[in-house]
Amino acid sequence: MERARDVRQLPKAHLHLHFTGSMRPGTLLELADKYGVHLPDALRGGEPPKLRATDERGWFRFQRLYDIARSCLREPEDIHRLVRETAEEDLRDGSRWLEIQVDPTSYAPRLGGLIPALEIILDAVEAAQRHTGLSIRVLVAANRMKHPLDARTLARLAVRYRDRGVVGFGLSNDERRGFARDFDRAFAIARDGGLLAAPHGGELTGPSSVRDCLDDLAARRVGHGVRAAEDPGLLARLADAGVTCEVCPASNVALGVYDKPADVPLRVLWDAGVPMALGADDPLLFGSRLAAQYELAREHHGFSDVELAELARQSVRGSVAPPEVRKALLADIDAWLTA
Repeated sequence: MERARDVRQLPKAHLHLHFTGSMRPGTLLELADKYGVHLPDALRGGEPPKLRATDERGWFRFQRLYDIARSCLREPEDIHRLVRETAEEDLRDGSRWLEIQVDPTSYAPRLGGLIPALEIILDAVEAAQRHTGLSIRVLVAANRMKHPLDARTLARLAVRYRDRGVVGFGLSNDERRGFARDFDRAFAIARDGGLLAAPHGGELTGPSSVRDCLDDLAARRVGHGVRAAEDPGLLARLADAGVTCEVCPASNVALGVYDKPADVPLRVLWDAGVPMALGADDPLLFGSRLAAQYELAREHHGFSDVELAELARQSVRGSVAPPEVRKALLADIDAWLTA
């Protein structure tokens, strides 16, 4: 029997990673000590916190932990450290192209305002690329818990910084709150400005939230999207349109969307021909990074190395990487299979 190849060596693109959630646990401890921030036990231990966000109280707890972690990012040097270490971790897991998602309004109060915050983040991305060699781009994400006018402001800002590495526009937080259509104007601004539309949907609510992302926001990628598995017609639509679902298996289990890794419908999406890009979502809170998502597909869903290579190809095709980068990455994936 042929020995399974190392998934850390499999070249891949990472398309679903949140900014603060990408932090190393050790870095969080050091920054909390630096600024005198009291961390709850859930953020201090070696094990990821126990979360179940399928009810509003559980989601509130998840958001509270995330907000506490974010409060430890106060100076430009902290932002630079986070992005550099995130790039190092991604490279270790075989990532060759990273699209990291951030809502700069969350960092603006401590970094001098909205525009300075985004510029500091983009400076950190440029420095991390030079330091590590990993190609990194940024998706600016609006918060669906805030007013749609705020999202329009962010969309205009994102378009303004296209030449600094902003490539897409997202919509995150609890999809049970509000309607996707409330943000249609913000996404129109982003799309008209040449940005990829990549809102969250199909995680905490069912297939209808994925359909809303397609109908109201003209999504070309959907953050998560796994609940589309409950609607064969929607699966066919995603497959026909080539809309990539950014599937985060460990996150789905950690947040209680599914009880165990084997329940995540990877095979359902795969068999329906829906393109997928496996992502780590928030490693700080969920305890695993990019390569572990591929290991999960192998261990719990029986994905062969040939199939894992195709998942990696789908991540590359779903990215906004330029043609020459895609071509090189796809060739390196083929080389991993033949090694």
